[in-house]
Amino acid sequence: MRNTIKITTAVLAAGALTLGLTACGSQEESSGSDASGPLTVAASPVPHAEILNFVKDNLAEKAGLDLEVKEVTDYVTPNTSTEDGSVDANYFQTQAYLDDFNKKNGTHIVPAGDVHLEPLGLYSEKVKEADELKSGATIAIPNDTINEGRALQLLAANKIITIKEGVGFEATPSDITGNPKKLKFKELEAAQTPRALADVDAAVVNGNYAIGADLKPAEDALVLEAAEGNPHANFLAVKEGNEGDPRVKKLAELLTSDEVRKFIDDKYAGSVVAAF
Repeated sequence: MRNTIKITTAVLAAGALTLGLTACGSQEESSGSDASGPLTVAASPVPHAEILNFVKDNLAEKAGLDLEVKEVTDYVTPNTSTEDGSVDANYFQTQAYLDDFNKKNGTHIVPAGDVHLEPLGLYSEKVKEADELKSGATIAIPNDTINEGRALQLLAANKIITIKEGVGFEATPSDITGNPKKLKFKELEAAQTPRALADVDAAVVNGNYAIGADLKPAEDALVLEAAEGNPHANFLAVKEGNEGDPRVKKLAELLTSDEVRKFIDDKYAGSVVAAF
């Protein structure tokens, strides 16, 4: 009986040791895999995915980075996919948008390096100048909190409307205090605004969607956000805790290289501006 107990105890101890070693091995293996393999980044097609693909095709291999680019056309999926681990990072948004998204969705996404700025612009197929907008004209604006506020601030900065002081980029049409032309506002998902140009008098369009619709912000916009002092740089973002991933650090370094700056300058001619 005593021998049986000793043997059983020894077996249990050995089993526990084996399980412990297996668990440690799994943790180490899991920890290692977090920073190995390809880095998958969700990005808006233009210009984000184009910039990433330039890095992938010209810089990543030499830097030892295996980069995969996943194009996404909305402003929700990149953050939710980063949060749940479907992708490792994303590249499409501004700080104000991210702060609002995290607050509303309980996500934990953080910036990992500014890359570029896309000036928001007012476009039209009906008029050539903003002051040609007729009384009662309809303007399409993005319906997400921050881009809607940016759109209204753009119109206010160009004296098309006036808005309540202090609302900043959380402004909504209800904050309009002056509307001399009695403009009407059609709130749409940001990606839909350039497609609405045929049906409205004008539309405020995010820079990436403008470029994707073959609009040239520097040339075609009736009014355009100023680049100097603009707080709306687009950046690489990851789930909190993954900022130290060496793959993320390497990509952030490549995205702010002289080669990428030249690519942005040459390809977008002022419609997209390097923010580094």
